[in-house]
Amino acid sequence: MTQVNDVNNVWFKDGLRFECTRCGACCTGAEGFVWVNDAEVAALATRLGIAEGEFRTSYTRRAQGKTTLIEREGGDCIFWQKSKGCTVYEDRPRQCRTWPFWNSNIHSEGDWEYTTEICPGAGKGQLFTVEEILRQAKVIDI
Repeated sequence: MTQVNDVNNVWFKDGLRFECTRCGACCTGAEGFVWVNDAEVAALATRLGIAEGEFRTSYTRRAQGKTTLIEREGGDCIFWQKSKGCTVYEDRPRQCRTWPFWNSNIHSEGDWEYTTEICPGAGKGQLFTVEEILRQAKVIDI
């Protein structure tokens, strides 16, 4: 995905609204990848009170040459619980922290419109500036 990065040449110059409702729509459903780096693995292992090696064995797998969290059958994130929501919310990976401001979601107005259809918090809540949106989009290219 090509990064959207020109503050003066984006369709969302006035910013975009988002407020996480913790509904789990982005954590459940279709299979996918939640990419994690070494620092995120360390933080999640610490949160769970286990060694990093144990965390990697129990909660991650390799795909496309990178490390991703494992999923439950059906595609739900291993850390999503229907009754509790995200059980590692405070230490969630950068991919989760930057939702919905991924390049794939902000590339065009149509992409953003689709995002607002699948995410009840997209298009509502706090107004994020174009600079903040682009900063988040650069954290991880999805």
